[in-house]
Amino acid sequence: MLRYLTAGESHGKALVAVVEGLPAGLPVTAEDIQGELARRRLGYGRGPRMRFEADEVTLLAGIRHGRTLGSPVAIEIANTEWPKWTEEMSPAPGRPSTLLTQPRPGHADLAGMQKYGFADARDVLERASARETAARVAAGTLAKALLGHLGIRVVSHVIELGAERVTKGIRPTPGDLAAVDGSAVRCFEAEAEGRMVAAIKAAAKEGDSLGGVIEVLAYGVPVGLGSHVHWDRKLDGLLAQALMSIQAVKAVEIGEGWDVAGRRGSAAHDAIHYDTEKDEYTRSTTRAGGIEGGMSIGGLIAVRVAMKPLATLNRPVLETVDVVTKESTVSFKERTDVTAVPAMGVVAETMTALVLAAEALRKFGGDSLAEVLANRDGFLSSLGETPSVAIGPIPGGQSAAGE
Repeated sequence: MLRYLTAGESHGKALVAVVEGLPAGLPVTAEDIQGELARRRLGYGRGPRMRFEADEVTLLAGIRHGRTLGSPVAIEIANTEWPKWTEEMSPAPGRPSTLLTQPRPGHADLAGMQKYGFADARDVLERASARETAARVAAGTLAKALLGHLGIRVVSHVIELGAERVTKGIRPTPGDLAAVDGSAVRCFEAEAEGRMVAAIKAAAKEGDSLGGVIEVLAYGVPVGLGSHVHWDRKLDGLLAQALMSIQAVKAVEIGEGWDVAGRRGSAAHDAIHYDTEKDEYTRSTTRAGGIEGGMSIGGLIAVRVAMKPLATLNRPVLETVDVVTKESTVSFKERTDVTAVPAMGVVAETMTALVLAAEALRKFGGDSLAEVLANRDGFLSSLGETPSVAIGPIPGGQSAAGE
């Protein structure tokens, strides 16, 4: 069973991720993880922190000579700003220099202060910060590496930013990922990209923030991941929970979920066909997002994720109450972005990859990568289908055939 934990605060000494359940023999390097972390920093509208975050990665355990050992993998991401925060975030007994007592509407501040009995919002915001997602991306790099050997690739792109949207139906493939990442807002449509950048500039001028929607696409997913037999084994439920856990995400849609709710049944489902040449079942639409009955149906999985505008603004206008004086005031300001939607797409890829990798290991099992691949091939052979091969570059430069 694949499972992971993250630890660390936004301005703490480091973030840590521990990943357990990976098979032995999976090629992974620190450079692979740093590459994914660099993608997380992409996007027009990010704050100044993105320009000097280095994301210094150290592999602490579970990897030897570039390959996993089958034991837990521990990853550290050092905070290059730690020298500025050693006193404020010190674990030694002491007191903070300043108490943050004006909680931000839309953030974890007030509910966290009430839940844990804190008088300082920093005791909440440091862990609630989206900086924590860097540790998730590190863990997700390992999941993506495994999925690559199984022929599965996960990509994302921005389809809506503020009021600006892409043309419906435009979707990148794994081969288009470099083009998506090369976009200022990780948008696959150049005309829409220009409108989105203009919207960000307008919001920045007014000290405001923007939310948006990204689409996650998982290509090459085999049939049978997830299960219909228990509520907590359904693949769409697992994806929804994982994606909703991303900071500032407020909605998740599987396939055309909102649209099909208003259609008649005759226009709401994906017709089943059979390709005699390939000896496999096919679907010409993705209304169900590639999942039926809690199980992958084989092929493309499509999920959309909506992020609200960030709760920290560069112009203090959000009304709140000082928790000490109980007087009306405006919320305090931390360093912030105008929008983090492009980066959220990379995090959404991560969470999708972690879910798919966990379900692939549950389905195919095995203590080594070679055993997992053999079990996968055996399952697909039982369906009369040709096993897929690794798609595109895989961390470590290995191919599934070379394992």
